[in-house]
Amino acid sequence: MHTMSQSENQSAAQEDLEGRQIDAELRTKYLKRTDPFLIVCRCFSVVTILSALLCVVVNVLSAIDSFKNGENIFDGILRCYAVLIALFVVVAETEWERIQRFWIILEYWVGRGMLQIFVAVMTKALSAATAKKTYLILLSEIASYMLLACGVVYVIAGLFCCGCLKRSRLSKAVSREQTARDLEELERRREELRGLLLERE
Repeated sequence: MHTMSQSENQSAAQEDLEGRQIDAELRTKYLKRTDPFLIVCRCFSVVTILSALLCVVVNVLSAIDSFKNGENIFDGILRCYAVLIALFVVVAETEWERIQRFWIILEYWVGRGMLQIFVAVMTKALSAATAKKTYLILLSEIASYMLLACGVVYVIAGLFCCGCLKRSRLSKAVSREQTARDLEELERRREELRGLLLERE
């Protein structure tokens, strides 16, 4: 009886080891399947967000100067609009579902790129017309050209249907992730059932 129990324990331990090896192989395959195109898209989104935030900083500082001097109130109001639109660019880059539901055009890269170009041109034009401080001029140059470059890339990539390709690959990646989670859940339940069986024995 003792020999049979020991044999069963060894068999259970072997099955457990095999199960862990299979789980490790599945995790390795899943990590290897990480789409490089999606990684590039995420990195580019981060660059776009940083550029838009830099435009926000430039326009906020310039608006403060405009309202403080009292000479360029209309310029300050335009700066406030530029800040709001730049923040909208940041939110659009997060691809928040609620925003895309109400602003469907932002789901398409051409529309998103045009919005970024508009903010970049607005920041550059207002800075060239009213900026007096050297550091503000430098920051506006950097921010506007960075966001302009991002917008141009978005428009060109959108014309080549890269946005559709990203959405397709993202859907597949989400499906793979859900499958991996389901496998982990099945593995956890199997371990629980095995523990209950061993307790009953």
